[in-house]
Amino acid sequence: MMRYVIKSKNIFTEEGIVDGYIVINNKKIEAIQTGLYSGEDSVCDYHDAYIMPGFIDIHIHGGYGEDAMDASFEGLKHLSKSLLSEGTTSFLPTTMTQSNDNIIQALQNIKNVHNDEYEGAEILGVHLEGPFISEEKIGAQNPKYVQQPNVEQLKTFQEQSGDLIKIITFAPEKEGAKEMIESFPEIIFSIGHSAATYEQAEQAVANGARHITHLYNGSSGFQHREPGVVGMALTNDNIHTELIVDGLHAHPASVKLAITAKGNEKFYLITDAMRAKGKPDGVYDLGGQAVTVKDGEARISSGALAGSVLKMNHGLKQLLEYSGKDLSELWRVTSLNQAIALKIDDSKGSIKEGKDADIVILDENFEVISTIKSGKRYEFKL
Repeated sequence: MMRYVIKSKNIFTEEGIVDGYIVINNKKIEAIQTGLYSGEDSVCDYHDAYIMPGFIDIHIHGGYGEDAMDASFEGLKHLSKSLLSEGTTSFLPTTMTQSNDNIIQALQNIKNVHNDEYEGAEILGVHLEGPFISEEKIGAQNPKYVQQPNVEQLKTFQEQSGDLIKIITFAPEKEGAKEMIESFPEIIFSIGHSAATYEQAEQAVANGARHITHLYNGSSGFQHREPGVVGMALTNDNIHTELIVDGLHAHPASVKLAITAKGNEKFYLITDAMRAKGKPDGVYDLGGQAVTVKDGEARISSGALAGSVLKMNHGLKQLLEYSGKDLSELWRVTSLNQAIALKIDDSKGSIKEGKDADIVILDENFEVISTIKSGKRYEFKL
């Protein structure tokens, strides 16, 4: 891999914003320095652009015409490469509540692509959304395939994935949920598609649940006498939350409330995107259900939102607008928080010497100028 330098007045690091340059060598960040570069390596000057760690999307079903549930080898590789255009350098392909056979086929395909050579955003593992969820908060999942939490079934899923399941969305109020959490300490259990009461959600955290799936959506909402999953998520310091910041899944005021309550270390920007992302309006499939996409909204026939067509760079821009906070505080909700949760922050999640050269460069409108994956630079807007 060629050794080269990128420079900008706005390099976002854990220590603060650096006006200087980054030396990239052999897929890694070799050095970060302030001031001007005077060496002999080739230099790409991005001037005032924002240089940030590559985005890590921990909840994404698909995009660009592809879906993880298709179990398509070439399709998943196409999705991986396409995600670079929005600054995503790593992701968790996310499954749907479907038949066991279909879920297993999807898991096996993710494993096969993960173990193969491919160009694009890196598959870090799997987010298993369902099937151990509640029929009462089904959202765009298929109620036909909902199951009770089952240790043996989850064991089969994990084995078929090659131990790639990193996060599972589940309903903690269902019988067998506690036993499932206790049996898989290596998996992050995320409360979602759940009708749990506040007390049931609190108990789930005590049992080991650590995340909330797409806060506000697909779970019992906040009421002053029954705070529900949402109330627990906003007040319990031991729980971290995902949020889809597309202006549809949560009102801007609700987004501001969430980031204010959770802070910048317990909050994850996600897309929850489906295959229509990056494609024109029309009718698309999501987990065997028809989804109509019009003017940026994806809905099934019941009217329920069916994921999003959000891109990570646009979600970040809207998060900044809705929250009123500064990028110096919020950059980490797209990368470092996810890396810490997945226990890969020794190599990913921030711009730091020795870490992987996974980087995104954004202009003042948060459009992607360039994405660097393992040191290889992809240009999108010059």
